[in-house]
Formats: sequence, C-alpha cells, structure tokens
Amino acid sequence: MSSERDERSPEWGIARDIARRSLWMLPAWVVVSGFIWGTGGAFSSALGYVLVIGNLAAAAALMAWGARTSPVALMGATLGGFIARLAVLACIVLAVAQLSFFEPVPIAITIITSHLGLLVWEIRYVSLRLAAPGLDLQRPGKEQK
Repeated sequence: MSSERDERSPEWGIARDIARRSLWMLPAWVVVSGFIWGTGGAFSSALGYVLVIGNLAAAAALMAWGARTSPVALMGATLGGFIARLAVLACIVLAVAQLSFFEPVPIAITIITSHLGLLVWEIRYVSLRLAAPGLDLQRPGKEQK
C-alpha cells in the first residue's frame, strides 16, 4: 500500500513528468553525440540521460519517504540524499571512465544541461499549478469550468 501511496505523491508526479517531457530530446542528442564523438559519444550521452532520470527518481523517492515520515526526515533526506546522489553519480562516471570508448565531454554536457534544463522547464508547470491549483493543466485546450 505504501508503494501505491508513493506513486501518487507530488514528488513522483514531478519526476514522471520530467522524464516524460525529456523523452523527445534524448534520441536527438544521442544521434548528435554519435556524429560528433562517435559510438562512445552516443553511449556516453545515453548513459548521462539514464543517470539524470535515475537521479531525479531517487530524489523523488527520498522526498516522498521523508514527507511521509516527518519534517526532520524530509530535510535530512533532501540534504543527505543530494550529497549521496552526487557521490553515486560521481562514482558511476569514474567507473565508466575506465572504458576505452567513454567520452567525457558528451556525458558532462548531458548531465549538466539535462539537470538544469529539465528542472527549469518543470518549474514553469509546478509554479503555475501552485499559483492556480484549480487549473487542469493535463489537457491543454480544454475549457476551464
């Protein structure tokens, strides 16, 4: 029952929305990276995307757990989770960097621009929902009652 409750939490909704909105740019960026850096660039870009979406999903899981538990747990999960997730990202990138076909530039571009770009993109929708919570933003063009 708690996993059902977790999946309906606002944190999971935001993480799912970010992942869904980012799907259109993944194939294009992987192809561009493949043209510029070869197969290693395409692999590195795809790995960077998986790391970003995984990081955002982990953040959602930690914050949903913390929000259910207590305000102190939420603060601890948010700050401690941020540090732990950055450490995990760094360890994964350093481990993959040992592979011969790894390209550092496309994975760095993917991780940095995806995190910043997706969060800025999502802020528009979250802030609009907070400003006017009665709006149905799921179906654009639908008349509001």
